[in-house]
Amino acid sequence: MPNPRTIFEKIWDAHEILKRDDGQSLLYIDRHIIHDGGFHAFGMLREVGRKVRQAKQTFGTPDHYASTTIRKIEDMDDPEAKEKVQGLAVSAREFGIYHFGLDDVRMGISHVIGPELGITQPGILLCCGDSHTSTHGAMGCISFGIGASEATHVLATQTIWQQKPKLMRVTVTGKLGFSVTGKDVALALIAQETAACGTGHAIEYAGPCVSQLDIEGRLTLSNMTIEAGSRTGLIAPDDKTLSFIDGTEFAPRGKKWDRAVKYWQTLPTDDDAKFDAEVTLDGSAIAPMVTWGTSPQHAISITEAVPDPEKEPDTEKRAAMKRALDYTGLKPGQKMTDIPVDRVFIGSCTNSRMQDLRNAAEVVKGKKVKCWSMISPGSEQVRKQAIAEGIDKIFIDAGFEWRHSGCSMCVGLNGDLLNSGERSASTSNRNFEGRQGPETRTHLVSPAMAAAAAITGKFTDVRSLMEEK
Repeated sequence: MPNPRTIFEKIWDAHEILKRDDGQSLLYIDRHIIHDGGFHAFGMLREVGRKVRQAKQTFGTPDHYASTTIRKIEDMDDPEAKEKVQGLAVSAREFGIYHFGLDDVRMGISHVIGPELGITQPGILLCCGDSHTSTHGAMGCISFGIGASEATHVLATQTIWQQKPKLMRVTVTGKLGFSVTGKDVALALIAQETAACGTGHAIEYAGPCVSQLDIEGRLTLSNMTIEAGSRTGLIAPDDKTLSFIDGTEFAPRGKKWDRAVKYWQTLPTDDDAKFDAEVTLDGSAIAPMVTWGTSPQHAISITEAVPDPEKEPDTEKRAAMKRALDYTGLKPGQKMTDIPVDRVFIGSCTNSRMQDLRNAAEVVKGKKVKCWSMISPGSEQVRKQAIAEGIDKIFIDAGFEWRHSGCSMCVGLNGDLLNSGERSASTSNRNFEGRQGPETRTHLVSPAMAAAAAITGKFTDVRSLMEEK
């Protein structure tokens, strides 16, 4: 009998070409996604006179610098952003890779279009020059972000050198309550275990609450793995995974589909497989979450008050909490539901998929926003589907700005920023100092919670609004 293995080990072993004495492994890469910030990699490729080794396994899309209001490169008014978006288009033509440009309905955020187009599949190894590449692991694959020199290596050789990480399993027990989402699970985990808990480990998410999540919720959970200190977060494929992939553009067809499914069904972690670390999270105890500080681990339930640093025994943590409160302008004991919001952003690779928009629209329907609010769908396909369902009209009638796809206010490289001193309810993944603009305050929430903040003008327990309906 072979030794029991985890899903991570099964995929890693299948992609390991050789292993050096120093422990580094040369891995084969099945899919490489490159965005408009990947210009350095193409530049280095040109310098050494190399071609892309597997052009049809390489996919380009502009997202970081893409305008959410302009769909023609020639009309973009930011010269740097225009150069980056145009540069990707030029490089795609030169090297023969797939390119989903601003005028392509398949265009969108890298970590949204990968799963929705079937580029991301169980059992593969996928890389992208962005830390939130961990997202794709929700489809049952190994995925992680890489730097410019590594991206050049992948482009030229379709391989990468990596050190095999330790393995951690996060088991979410119980049953998720009403209006509790993948975003809330992620924030609850990081709040419980700290933003460094997964450092040096690949995380597998398991348990009844993970099975309960829809694919969009799982993608959100894996997306925020990087905020827990880990580069890779996997969820074993199941019937929900297969249904999501089936019929997508790059999914196998016919007999190839049957063979793929047969293989995918062998991937889940074997009974008695060993992990280097085990973490348990009580899913039944999770409520809609909101961050109060400048780290994703600064997260509490919407029903809780801002914590008091003086009650923290660890001196370093206490100092960090005080700094965070100074920056966010909050006071210990202050109720989160008493805090007004200046702007609301629904978008990013974390929470901009179709089900995210449906959840937000259900809260917003028939109401009006009380603060500036904006939605950037995660892809043009998501945008098109939302329009077909009439969801765009719900948001527009409520007073939201209805934009095109892009990383938008999450990364702020495309002009979508808060003004200095403003406070946002954001569905993005990072609430660091200045993340959405200089001296701005970012609070991470789910799409439904962001929608609740938009129509009340303050942080609000979305459950109370939904109960009214």
